[in-house]
Amino acid sequence: MSKILITGATGHLGSAVVNELVEKQGPANISVLVRDLSKATALKEKGVELLQGDYSNYQSLVNAFQGVDKLYFVSSNDIMNRAAHHENIVAAAIAAKVGHIIYTSFQRKTDDASSPIAFIASSHILAENLIKASGLKYTILKHALYADILPMFMGDQILNSGVIYLPAGSGKGSFTSRSDMASAGVAVLTSEGHGNKTYEISVSESLSFYDIAAILTELSGKQIQYVAPDAAAFTAAMKQAGVPDMGIMMSVSFCTGIEQGEFDFPDQTLEKLIGRKPLGMKDFLKQTYKLS
Repeated sequence: MSKILITGATGHLGSAVVNELVEKQGPANISVLVRDLSKATALKEKGVELLQGDYSNYQSLVNAFQGVDKLYFVSSNDIMNRAAHHENIVAAAIAAKVGHIIYTSFQRKTDDASSPIAFIASSHILAENLIKASGLKYTILKHALYADILPMFMGDQILNSGVIYLPAGSGKGSFTSRSDMASAGVAVLTSEGHGNKTYEISVSESLSFYDIAAILTELSGKQIQYVAPDAAAFTAAMKQAGVPDMGIMMSVSFCTGIEQGEFDFPDQTLEKLIGRKPLGMKDFLKQTYKLS
């Protein structure tokens, strides 16, 4: 059995991968990379091996990667230092002679500085290029926008306010649940034939916020309206509401990307990998907003 190491294991995606892996094949030969061992007691209780390592500490990564057959590399969540972190991880994987590196990248239409999310995309593109040039066997999982971010963008009072207010125009995204993305990772980790491939990991249907408002209307029995202001009007409204500048910037950047079709990549690869239909938007919204 291959020795599998999951990075970012205390985060939402990494922990979901660990949980499904343990359920599928037991904890033997599964290791997790954690920066703070005291925060990984839940993982330890599952019987997986805890390895201490920090994306900013190259030698700690080299030590942790020894003997690893399959490395599930969750991208760094430190946007300011992400590029350096990704360089460390790939270099350490090369030094440790990791057998196969599986990287969690993301879908996008534009790879240059004209992208509204270039500040996010650049470190992912760097990681992809480093991995492809590494000589290691690789699989790049280009994740769609998480459906799980929709409540953050739309807010938790939609059913009371009756309004989705976002500057995404009529753009569409192939919003996909984090749990299904984790299942795709588990499928790659536990089967063969994925070497040197790049997969689009998304549902097979793209939706606009007009579509999402219609689904919420159907599920709730209340009229939910989507209002699409321009970025300037949205920014002014959010400032008046006291939303922090960083939160406004992130919302505007991603919504502008949606409007421009940056995340409109419906695909059936996910369904083929996991052997079932991924969670659709209707069921996701039912679960999220506790609708029958």
